[in-house]
Amino acid sequence: MSASASHPELRLVLLGRTGSGKTSAVSTILGLQDTQQQDTQQQDTQEGPEAAAVTQGCSKHRGEAAGRQVVVVSSPAWFDSDCDPTERRRHISSFISLSSPGPHAFLLCVPVNQPADGESKALDVLTELFGPSAVGTHTIILFTHTEELEEDERLEDYLVTWRKDLGELVERCGDRYHTLETRGGGEAERKAVEELLEKVEQAVAESGTQHFSCPLYQEAEERVRERQVEVARQRRGEEDSPPEDDVTEEEMEAAREEAERSVDDLDVDVDGIFPSASVSPPSFLWGLWEKLTCWTKWLPSFVRREALLGALVGLFVGGPFGGMMGATVGSVATEVKRRNTQKTK
Repeated sequence: MSASASHPELRLVLLGRTGSGKTSAVSTILGLQDTQQQDTQQQDTQEGPEAAAVTQGCSKHRGEAAGRQVVVVSSPAWFDSDCDPTERRRHISSFISLSSPGPHAFLLCVPVNQPADGESKALDVLTELFGPSAVGTHTIILFTHTEELEEDERLEDYLVTWRKDLGELVERCGDRYHTLETRGGGEAERKAVEELLEKVEQAVAESGTQHFSCPLYQEAEERVRERQVEVARQRRGEEDSPPEDDVTEEEMEAAREEAERSVDDLDVDVDGIFPSASVSPPSFLWGLWEKLTCWTKWLPSFVRREALLGALVGLFVGGPFGGMMGATVGSVATEVKRRNTQKTK
């Protein structure tokens, strides 16, 4: 039996900070065009591959990809420190119920052009919320904004040479990572989606389970099934809830989406996972990074990284000596890059 046959429907949960590329990832996986517009509208039915269910800021899309039936649930950045505790509980309950009885994989969208401290915190929260296997076995890092890389630079080389912080995220997820962003057009994009789904199925096979599960997901599935029966009763116009055996499979399936959207108050220990509800300002290093990357965007890509390296050295050493050292480092790095490029021509 093939991997795709053993998993007739793959459920994926997309996580990531605001602007991390979740919307684009959903569109790429399912071949959608107007995902962002759909995310702002409530849909009561699932008709066709582009239909979406939206609740509490989370969206659920169903479609076909690489010959598989795929469900993609996209969630807001509820793990951010400035998320309201009440909203955070609703977001968590919502994406759990929408991906019940459990996802085959969590996909954490990680921009390659930003520090990884927020994503590292997200993995910590996933571990606290669902247990170590959620990260170590069922999470795949999905790198985004790879257009920032040099045209001939491989993602693997970039991680090893420049971004050991991103490499540490990958290690925590069992060395599983991927990107859907290609320079080859439609066919290359479809191939990237197929490879992603193969990695998901491989991770599930290695876990020895049908899909990820934990007490929270078990609670959600129980609540959803109870609600399914209630919805079926209401649609029949019956006053008393019939036994579940009296509800047909078609009726249960038709009531599933509504039941999932109605479960938004699971027993999530938000206070235990997020002890501080206060809004914490961005870190000093984060502010420096944003300023530096914005400043270097106008530079040619040929010298962008070298200039950034020099600027960082100057900032951290400080003073006139730091400025001279930073300028020297930046110049030397740029010259080495130029000479290496000339040798390859």
